[in-house]
Amino acid sequence: MASEESRPLLSPTGGEAELPSSERRSQVEDYLRKVQNRSLYLATFAAVLGPLSFGFALGYSSPAIPSLKRNSNPELRLDDSQASWFGSIVTLGAAAGGILGGYVVDKVGRKLSLMSCAVPYVLGFTVIISAQNVWMLYLGRLLSGLASGVTSLVVPVYISEIAHSKVRGRLGSCVQLMVVTGILGAYMAGMALGWRWLAVFCSLPPCFMLGLMAFMPETPRYLLSRNQPGEAMEALQFLRGPLVDHGWECREIEANADEQETLSIAEFKNPAIYKPFFIGITMMFFQQVSGINAIMFYAETIFEVANFKDSGAASVIVGSVQVVFTATAALVIDKTGRRILLIISGFIMAASAAVFGMYFKMALPNFGSTSHNNLRNSPLGIAFAGEEHNLAWLAVLSLCFFIMGFALGWGPIPWLVMSEIFPLRARGVASGACVLTNWLMAFLVTKEFHDLMVLLTPYGTFWLFSATCLLNVLFTIFFVPETRGKSLEEIEASFQRPR
Repeated sequence: MASEESRPLLSPTGGEAELPSSERRSQVEDYLRKVQNRSLYLATFAAVLGPLSFGFALGYSSPAIPSLKRNSNPELRLDDSQASWFGSIVTLGAAAGGILGGYVVDKVGRKLSLMSCAVPYVLGFTVIISAQNVWMLYLGRLLSGLASGVTSLVVPVYISEIAHSKVRGRLGSCVQLMVVTGILGAYMAGMALGWRWLAVFCSLPPCFMLGLMAFMPETPRYLLSRNQPGEAMEALQFLRGPLVDHGWECREIEANADEQETLSIAEFKNPAIYKPFFIGITMMFFQQVSGINAIMFYAETIFEVANFKDSGAASVIVGSVQVVFTATAALVIDKTGRRILLIISGFIMAASAAVFGMYFKMALPNFGSTSHNNLRNSPLGIAFAGEEHNLAWLAVLSLCFFIMGFALGWGPIPWLVMSEIFPLRARGVASGACVLTNWLMAFLVTKEFHDLMVLLTPYGTFWLFSATCLLNVLFTIFFVPETRGKSLEEIEASFQRPR
């Protein structure tokens, strides 16, 4: 008969545990006190080089497009439409990467999926470096987008499965932190490097990721799902240090392991499947329709009107705001919880977007009488060309607060929650659907933003974004569970119980 120390916290069916709640919690706390996190942090660092590469891929277009628009070679010179596709086609590649990642993460494992991402990253930038025409530029961006989509799915899953509950929020938030750090790094490097040498520089992080990940373990949960208990024990010994009972954690994982390896359509009747699926998809939808990509698209114009003539420096300011507040979220998320940060973030974004709309209303009192052709050219530019340009500081302030709010919650947390709430057998498919939703919405919002500004007016568009952010808050209050301090097994069991 199992000793009190070795009894599972959760029953195999996800029902009530054998031990009283206080005793179960005491066991977990005793276990976590003995854990050594050094190797866990090393494995996390190796994994988040993937999101760093992702950030470089996203940030590359901002400094590269001005150079390509001025290129002396007509075969490589971008017009406005081509520049728009060069910037946004990476999101289409990422959407495809979400589908591919959902398949490979379950078939070949988390570690190998992540290592394989280095190939399309490096290949994509190599195509850009050697580009002889615009179509090669598009292909390079598409390949780097494909790698980014797989990365954005695999890394949160890998980190959530190797981390313990005490640090999982902090480490999971590092995914978004490294993305915005990569974007900032691309902005800063772009101030000194031409577009070809910048592509060379951006190809370095995935090479380092490939080398480091080769020495990191596969996740214990994946290994146990493939009936490899010996390898799972070795992985736990690496990740937790020598002072803890690794067999105890193995038994905890196995006690709530899914017997079924594949997910069937019929299982979507199971609340443990459809509830987290609905939450994950909706969070990704709200993250993009908040307007973050649309606002970032015009950030450079806003800073220029506020007399920030150096657009490169303006981009660095925006990137720095993202990094600082994403880091802040990572530091406090395991103390404050996910829900409170999402609610605060949503309110800040709603207020900032509303003020943004107010600025446009004051800058464009007679927007409807403006010529149709001018509207089609640049509705935002019209706002900044009016006599009220002395209010541009209001637009800059709104921009900074919106980015700050996004970085605190709705930037990092949807990715973290996605990696926490799905049961093991559904993690690949459900995460793939979430990533696909995210990147398709990112593409649609970015590409259709201009037409939306014409249809609804600039102030109407930003007031729509403000209303969407308030819906984010309501959705969080009524549907998003608090996962702070819970093991992945406890989170899965909570969806089986009535709320």
